[in-house]
Amino acid sequence: MIYGAMKFSLGGSLKLAFRPWVEGLENVPAEGPAILASNHLSFSDSFFLPAVLDRKVTFIAKAEYFTTPGVKGRMTAAFFKGVGQLPVDRSGARGAGEAAIRAGIEVIEGGGLFGIYPEGTRSPDGRLYRGKPGGLARVALATGAPVIPVAMIDTEKIQPPGKVLPKLMRPGIRIGKPLDFSRYQGMEGDRFILRSVTDEVMYEIMKLSGQEYVDIYATAAKRQLADAEKAAKEAVKAEIAAREESGA
Repeated sequence: MIYGAMKFSLGGSLKLAFRPWVEGLENVPAEGPAILASNHLSFSDSFFLPAVLDRKVTFIAKAEYFTTPGVKGRMTAAFFKGVGQLPVDRSGARGAGEAAIRAGIEVIEGGGLFGIYPEGTRSPDGRLYRGKPGGLARVALATGAPVIPVAMIDTEKIQPPGKVLPKLMRPGIRIGKPLDFSRYQGMEGDRFILRSVTDEVMYEIMKLSGQEYVDIYATAAKRQLADAEKAAKEAVKAEIAAREESGA
């Protein structure tokens, strides 16, 4: 009921204001389990995709969103539950990865749609990064559920980092044909199979999105960008200090 109300209010508002275009909607089954594997450009991806689908999509979110005390914390928890997010406890032995896999398997075994971002985090620059071989492939191989590649288009332009107000423009969603990995079912312990499955899905996402592919993890790219920014700031400080010293 909460999801339906949130979909009607928030989803309806998103569609009315932004008018997202969709291709391949027929590739999402009307019933039965499936995994929606998408690129990740913006925080809004988890709202635009469910908004255009008739079925509920369950994503995962860190448990802190559901356990923060106070009025704001309760409102945040209610919001994330309302839009179909599942809390993931990152305190286990192997952290969020194992929790995400368990959550995904539960959703699939219940006949639902499980949404996942194989890159593991948002792209720092709009390019497509290497998929992590854990969650997506392991859930697919453990359950035999089809994997449906999804490409979010231009969602990062709606509200770039640092911008408070979103830009009214039409994002796009391309949904590819389901990928069948049942031939590998039960082989989720083989890291080479996990890598192969993940790479095949990422290749399909690349074709749908038209993004430039970068064969490193997005988390590594973010560290590189942060290090470069830090080095640039330190260089500016050093130059200013040198000028002050020479002027003195």
